Amino acid sequence: MEEQSSAERPGRRVRAGRLVGVVATLVATALAVGLTQGWGRTEQAPVPSSAAASSAAAAPTAPVVLNGTDDAFIQLLIPMNEGALALIDQLDTRPADPSLRALLGELRTAHQAELRDLRGLLAAGNVPELNIHEGHQMPGMVTDARLAELRAASDAEVPSRAAALIRAHLAQTVVLCRGEQEAGGSPELKALAGRIQQARAAELSALDNRPGAPTAAPGG
Repeated sequence: MEEQSSAERPGRRVRAGRLVGVVATLVATALAVGLTQGWGRTEQAPVPSSAAASSAAAAPTAPVVLNGTDDAFIQLLIPMNEGALALIDQLDTRPADPSLRALLGELRTAHQAELRDLRGLLAAGNVPELNIHEGHQMPGMVTDARLAELRAASDAEVPSRAAALIRAHLAQTVVLCRGEQEAGGSPELKALAGRIQQARAAELSALDNRPGAPTAAPGG
């Protein structure tokens, strides 16, 4: 068993290395698409419930085929969602206005549903989940370092700092979803990316337009 495990490790490292390269390509493609379509715009028409929009379809019961972009998109979005959930959990014990608190509850439900869908597609594609982004400073990702900074912040600073982190996460996910829909191969995942993009647009609108929200700087 140990010999088999040792033999598998080099293969996993090679695959992880290739996946990192595909992730970089996906991010570059997504950023290019996002820049041409208006990165982080929030004027899209609101959609009903963000949780319903991001997880409208049940997990696939039949096998799916994932190309490199599909795999990279899932392996990136999973830790991004996990980081956002860690942030939301941390904010449970910190001050926040009622409108932000309500939005955080909706985000928690939607992100948990998305994680189930993403992992369901990995399983349907017979692809293992790889934590290739641990310690990386990916755009829009809530890292342990950022969580530590938030823990050290004063109560007066927490709401604005948290809102900025959440906004960066939501906006970057929109960009990545556009990239997946441009370069992905799986119809099932591209459809999920479309639903997540719609959900993020509604969440960004709710974040920016809630009572007491700071006015975004021009072009920001």
